[in-house]
Amino acid sequence: MAGAYINRIGTAVPEHDVHQTFIGFMDGFLPERKDKLLFRRMVQRSGIEHRYSTLAPSENLDVSADREGFFQTGQFAGTATRMQRFESHAVDLAEQAIEALGMEEDLPTITHMVVASCTGFTAPGLDQQIMERLALNPSIERTMVGFMGCAAAVNALKVAHHIVRSEPSARVLVVNLELCTLHLQETSDLEVILSALLFGDGCAASLVSAEPRGIALKDFRVVTIPGTRDLITWRIGDAGFEMSLSGEVPQQIAKALRHEAMRNDDGGILRGQHKDDVDLWAVHAGGRTILDAVEQGLELAPDALNWSRGVLRDFGNMSSATLMFVLSRIMQGARPSSSGLGMAFGPGLVAETFRFNLAG
Repeated sequence: MAGAYINRIGTAVPEHDVHQTFIGFMDGFLPERKDKLLFRRMVQRSGIEHRYSTLAPSENLDVSADREGFFQTGQFAGTATRMQRFESHAVDLAEQAIEALGMEEDLPTITHMVVASCTGFTAPGLDQQIMERLALNPSIERTMVGFMGCAAAVNALKVAHHIVRSEPSARVLVVNLELCTLHLQETSDLEVILSALLFGDGCAASLVSAEPRGIALKDFRVVTIPGTRDLITWRIGDAGFEMSLSGEVPQQIAKALRHEAMRNDDGGILRGQHKDDVDLWAVHAGGRTILDAVEQGLELAPDALNWSRGVLRDFGNMSSATLMFVLSRIMQGARPSSSGLGMAFGPGLVAETFRFNLAG
């Protein structure tokens, strides 16, 4: 049976760096001095320096976070307006990421498209918008992976992997696109504000085929952590999508990974291997505390998650696109023939994992 490979990865973010704007704007929503001090301390410890948005930062944060008044104090945009923004701007960012693949002449060879997103919905969908914008073959088989959170990066790759294994001539375009900053909430709830501190916009496009170059996808495995279903939630509200991200998530991840590390059978995410058998760790950069939890739970070396920490620093958490940014850096900078383990976390609480090798 043919294997599946990520041959190329292209990435793109919007032009507006909004990280400092967000900090200044949301600081004003915290009435209590102790909350302000905690927020500022968490900003310093976040490990994030840049996050990007389709919305341009405002020059007057006393009025609005952005120039268009999308997040005007007292009048934050409703869900319909946010979805209109997604419909009009998502395809532009997708086009940039696909162009970054450097395969313009080969686009007519695409046979399948898998699109993952949890930050916007339209019909006709982003898949059809991409097909029309890039003049792709209208008979392309399309699959949408929706509302699965950050872990959808792995689910999208899993779909592509199965397609290529069943149809070795398939060439699958995988697009992970998230406009997370559309869902800023007007609130003084510190936990909600700290959750929003993590997220930025981004898109990754990948080509998956049976051509043996790039990242060889080996096998996939998912683990659901018992008793954690309410720790990460993502619900559609009247003013955008509402994130609930419990402070218990890192400790639950660390606890679960300690258990996985102690297993010596092939039923766990390490498949009976020892952590030292893994050369590369491609971990979703969900936040500093998430990465710390993975490092501590598996007792990894301090530099084992540098690829992920670098993406977090430069872009923040872009939900399902983030892991693909990590894999892109690994593809460009890691030693050929290295073995790796990819991992992303999402609502459930689930850990979606896969093993891979860099083609020599």
